[in-house]
Amino acid sequence: MSRRLLRTPLTWVAVAVLGVGAAFGLYWFQPWKLVTDNRVDEQLSAVDVAPPGSAPAGVTPAGTAPAGATAPAAPVERTPAGSPTGTRPVVVSRGTFVSHEHDTSGDARIVRTTDGRHRLELVGLDTSDGPDLKVWLTDRPGRTGRAGWGVFDDGRRVELGRLKGNRGDQAYAIPAGTDLTGLTSVTIWCQRFAVSFGAAPLVAGG
Repeated sequence: MSRRLLRTPLTWVAVAVLGVGAAFGLYWFQPWKLVTDNRVDEQLSAVDVAPPGSAPAGVTPAGTAPAGATAPAAPVERTPAGSPTGTRPVVVSRGTFVSHEHDTSGDARIVRTTDGRHRLELVGLDTSDGPDLKVWLTDRPGRTGRAGWGVFDDGRRVELGRLKGNRGDQAYAIPAGTDLTGLTSVTIWCQRFAVSFGAAPLVAGG
């Protein structure tokens, strides 16, 4: 490019537009997050181990729901916050993550604590970092494959906040008064691109 060409106003306008476009693209897509990790290791509830012969986390007992489908969550016992419910936390529902847009693994469980509150716990989560990731409880089925990528903003959902980290153990308080009946899945939802990174269908019981 000649010096004479660089002096023209149109050239500087084009350079400025390209610069702004590149900056916006970096902000919007944040490509560096494809190779970064944010690990979180929070204290999880000391729940009882499932008794011998019970279905492991994420496995639906025979006769309750077919593979790939979501079993309806059991109605939640209404206990006023702060009142004693027992000596140990109780697992209300649980499931194992399936991959959507990004490889995702780990377990999710809804726990009723000894004071009657509920919280979502992500155990051993491993997914990709990304822009504007949220944690949702939803009433959508946790399907595998591309058919399950974009269904979670179509129905009822409860947002529990931003994803604290793409790896590790983490807990999210569920707002008091939330009706958990029918909330049968957890998704790591990318708000910016309206797509699920991964989701866990929840099955009632520990």
